[in-house]
Amino acid sequence: MSSRPYVLLSVAMSLDGYIDDASAERLLLSNAEDLARVDEVRAGVDAILVGANTVRSDNPRLVLREPRLREQRRARGDHPDPIKVTITGSGDLDPQANFFQLGESPKIVYALSSTVSTVAARLGTLADVVDAGDPLDVPKMLEDLASRGVRRLMVEGGGAIHTLFLAAGFVDELHVVVAPLFVADERAPRFVNPGAFPVTARMTLAEVRQIGDCALLRYLSGEADA
Repeated sequence: MSSRPYVLLSVAMSLDGYIDDASAERLLLSNAEDLARVDEVRAGVDAILVGANTVRSDNPRLVLREPRLREQRRARGDHPDPIKVTITGSGDLDPQANFFQLGESPKIVYALSSTVSTVAARLGTLADVVDAGDPLDVPKMLEDLASRGVRRLMVEGGGAIHTLFLAAGFVDELHVVVAPLFVADERAPRFVNPGAFPVTARMTLAEVRQIGDCALLRYLSGEADA
């Protein structure tokens, strides 16, 4: 087994590179057709990772929408939904969040060493809380996921998580959905944090697809195969 999973990073952004606006309400960038595509992609991975801030602010369900896809996963011996994974520095996670309450798949929380005991006590049996070091040791976390049978990992954000994986060079495939609108607000979160890492090697454009009024750009790293 590989020492780390294949990492697919997925993001929807505005034409000017924002993944949300600065309001209290979440900005919907994808359309219905693209949400169905994302459901198909999720069905093909072993685990989905989002940051703790996304768990708090968006309260995502991270379960498959289409029953047909859940049954297909069951038929091949997988959990009906991908494993849910999050990373926390503060340990501020609500046990009542959809992340923990919905779906039959295991939930894994990677926490900084200083918060492991607090997070474990707060979540109880809702999740497996794992010491991720301090600072966060991304290679160690990926190695742990691989040891749990995670071969394909889908990283869905937010911006700090996108930046973490891209800066560390652990993105094998990148799905960017571009929505036909501008946010134009410096207070809003961006796809990656400005100045967080230097220019990296160019990726290979493997696919361009129109999805309703959006465009999907699929990129591969130099090591990944189309």
